[in-house]
Amino acid sequence: MEITRNTLGKSTLEVSSLGLGTMSLFSKNAVESTKIVHKALEAGVNFLDTADLYEKGENEKLIGKAIQNIRDQVVLATKVGNQWRADGSGWDWKASGPYIIKHVEESLKRLGTDYIDLYQLHGGMIEDPIDEIIEAFEGLKKQGKIRFYGISSIRINVIKAYLKRSHISSIMMQYSLLDRRPEEILDTIAVNQVGVISRGVLAQGLLLKKPLKSYLGYNAFQIEQLRNKVREVAQEYQVTPLHVVWDFVRSNEAITSLLAAPSSMKQLDELLEAHNTKLPINREEYDQLFGNLLPPIFYTEHRE
Repeated sequence: MEITRNTLGKSTLEVSSLGLGTMSLFSKNAVESTKIVHKALEAGVNFLDTADLYEKGENEKLIGKAIQNIRDQVVLATKVGNQWRADGSGWDWKASGPYIIKHVEESLKRLGTDYIDLYQLHGGMIEDPIDEIIEAFEGLKKQGKIRFYGISSIRINVIKAYLKRSHISSIMMQYSLLDRRPEEILDTIAVNQVGVISRGVLAQGLLLKKPLKSYLGYNAFQIEQLRNKVREVAQEYQVTPLHVVWDFVRSNEAITSLLAAPSSMKQLDELLEAHNTKLPINREEYDQLFGNLLPPIFYTEHRE
């Protein structure tokens, strides 16, 4: 199964079913990072996602340079809303209309482009000036500085607010075999014809080889049970555990693009191979295999 192109929501953007998340690519390793970007593009990826938060903007510069001669071949996405503190100790949430209007200029400069295909709010709270934020995004669209906009959020009330009050094209959500919380809202998103970009498919590596720890209310023993089942299924179909956890998310028709975030060429090769291997397991069969292993969890905050 090759990398395909999917329309992102009601936009005119045709994004690859496998997207490249660039947060694990660093400017200090610019040569290797650029090679990873180029190899992904050569393999059929056309969707790149960065953020002004990553490396305090250096990641945007890295990506901008990597695609400077092929800009028109790439669907370029970045994110806005978090501001680094002056002392570098962390960042604060700064979402507002004026903030977005100011910082799009900085992102455009770092990316070396005069337009951003998908400009995303990098988070969001119900207390934000949502209408002001939407107005800012719509204004940037009219000016041609961005083509479309979306949000990156797991908060149910925030997602519902933007679905009701805006013309967002996409929602980026953490979704994996270990974190199935988005499933309660995916149908609603689909009805509104909004695309879904899936991140965190590997659940920080906990579904593969990373040391076990508690995660999202699940204890290490529960996660080990899930991981063992993943290995069992992988062995049955003569693939790797990565194939199984990746194919599980890909099997959900609500997902427009799965973000991979490799930090090395080896990881990219493994992710490409997993994405290009469709397992003969449908959605109902995945639910039968994994549905009863862990108690379901739901978003307990930010609901109304």
